[in-house]
Amino acid sequence: MVNKVPVTHSDEFFGFRKLFWPIHNHELKKFLPMVLMMFGFLYIYTILRDTKDTLIVTAAGAEAIPFLKFWGTLPMSVLFVLVYAKLSNILKTEALFYAVIAPFLIFFSVFGFFIYPNLELVSPTQTADALQIFVEANLPDRMHDTFTKLISVFRVWPYALFYILSELWGSMGISLLFWQFANQITRPMEAKRFYAGFGQLGNLALVASGASIIYFSDIRSSVPAGVDAWGESLRWLMGAVTVFCVVIMLAYRWMNQNVLTDPTLYTPINKKNAKEKLKLSLKESFLFLTRSRYLGCIVLIVLGYGISINLIEIVWKSQLKIQFPNENDYNTFMGYFSLFTGIATLILVTLGGHVIRRLGWFIAAISAPLMILVTGAIFFAFVMYEEGLQGILPYSPVWIAVIVGATQNILSKATKYSLFDPTKEMAYIPLDQESKVKGKAAIDVVGGRLGKSGGGIVLQVVLMFGTIANNLPVLLFIVGVIVAAWLYAVVSLNKRYTEKLREIGEPDETSAGTAGMGVGGKAGQPA
Repeated sequence: MVNKVPVTHSDEFFGFRKLFWPIHNHELKKFLPMVLMMFGFLYIYTILRDTKDTLIVTAAGAEAIPFLKFWGTLPMSVLFVLVYAKLSNILKTEALFYAVIAPFLIFFSVFGFFIYPNLELVSPTQTADALQIFVEANLPDRMHDTFTKLISVFRVWPYALFYILSELWGSMGISLLFWQFANQITRPMEAKRFYAGFGQLGNLALVASGASIIYFSDIRSSVPAGVDAWGESLRWLMGAVTVFCVVIMLAYRWMNQNVLTDPTLYTPINKKNAKEKLKLSLKESFLFLTRSRYLGCIVLIVLGYGISINLIEIVWKSQLKIQFPNENDYNTFMGYFSLFTGIATLILVTLGGHVIRRLGWFIAAISAPLMILVTGAIFFAFVMYEEGLQGILPYSPVWIAVIVGATQNILSKATKYSLFDPTKEMAYIPLDQESKVKGKAAIDVVGGRLGKSGGGIVLQVVLMFGTIANNLPVLLFIVGVIVAAWLYAVVSLNKRYTEKLREIGEPDETSAGTAGMGVGGKAGQPA
C-alpha cells in the first residue's frame, strides 16, 4: 500500500516553484538534515584540504605530494576498506557511522592542540639528517632527488599523517558515509530532486569554510610578537573541524530517530536479505566488482577524475609554492580559492539541477570530463609558454600562472560538485544492496585513492627524467588519454544505467518524449 501524504496549501504551488525549489513541504524533515550533514562534511573537507596542502607544500614542496599519495594514502585507504568491511559485518549501521568518524575527530583535535605545539619533540630531525647523509654518500646521483623527497616527508611525519587522514576524509566522509546514507534512504523518485538540492545548499560550506580559512589565517596581524601565528590559526581551524564533526553525528542521530522511523519518508529494505548480502568478504566484494561491467564503468569514471585532476593540481601547486612561501599567506590564498570555488559551485549547482532534470543523466555526467579537458589544456599551454609572456603582461608570469590554475581548479571542482558527484551517486541507486554498500566502499575509497595515487605514480616517473616544468607536454598528453578513457566510460555507463532503470520499472530518461524527466515522473512534478 502506498502511503499518501496530505497535500498542503503550499504544495499546491509546487508546479510554480519547481524550477527553484523542487522539494515538498513534508519532505523538509528528511531533506534539511541531510543538507546539514553534507554541509558539515564539506566544511571539514575544505578546511582539511587547504590546510594539508599548506603544511606539506611549504614544508616539503609540491613534489612530495605524489610520494604521499602513493606510499601513504593508498595503503591507508586499503587498510580502511579492510577495517570498514569487517566492522560492517559486526556493528549496526548507526554504530558503524560513529565508529568511522570518531578516529578523525580525535586525531584532528589532538593535532591542533597538542601535536603541532610540540612538533619539535616528535620530529625525527637527527634521524632524517643521518639518512640524508647516507643517501648522498652511497646512492647514485640519479636517485638522490627521489630519496631526498622521501626523507623530507619523513622529517615532517606529523604533517604527512595529517595529509593522509585529510585525504581519507574526502573519500570516507563525503563519498562513503554521506552518499551511502543518502542512497540508502532516498527513493529513486526523490533522487533527481534531492541530490541537486544537496549540492546546492550543502556547498554553501565551501563559501563558509573559505571565509573561515581567510579569517583564521590572517590572525597573525592581531597576535602578539613572538607568538606562532600559524599555530594560532591551526588551533582555530582544528577547533572548527571538531565542532562540525559533532554536528554531523548529532544530525545523523536525529535522522535515525525521526526520519528512518517515518514510513512516509523512508521505506526500509528487507533486513533478512540485506544481512545475508553483507556477509560477503572483502575479497568476494572485489571479485564481484571485476565481474560487473556496470561497476567497472563507475571505477573508470572515479579513476579518470582522480588521475587527471591530480596531475593538473600538482603543476598548479608547484607554482603556488613559488608565489607563497609563507604558511599564513599560502593558506589565506587557499581560503580565497575555496571561497570562489563555493560561489562557482553554487552557480553551477543551480544550473546543474536543471541540467540533470531537463537534459538527463548523460549530458550532466559528460560535462565534468569535458570541463577538465578544456580548462586543463588552457592551463598547461599557459604554463609551458609563460616565459614568453615576461614583460608583455603587467604581472609576473608565476602570479598569472597561479591565477589561471586557480580558475581551472575552481571550474573543475565546481563541475565535480554540481554534476559529477550527483550523477555518480545516482548510478548506484538501481543497484542491489551489496553493490551499494561494499561495492561503493571499494570504488569510492580505494578507487578514489588509486586515481590520485595513479597520478602520483605518473609524476614519480616523470620526476626521474627531469623537473615537472620540463615535462609539461608529456603530462598534458597523459591527461588527454585519461580523459578520453573517462569519456568512454560515461558513454558505456549511460547505456547500462538506462537498462537498470528499466529493470526496476523506472522511466527511461533517454527515450523519446521523456528526456529530462525526473525519475518517477515529469521533471519537477511531485512523484
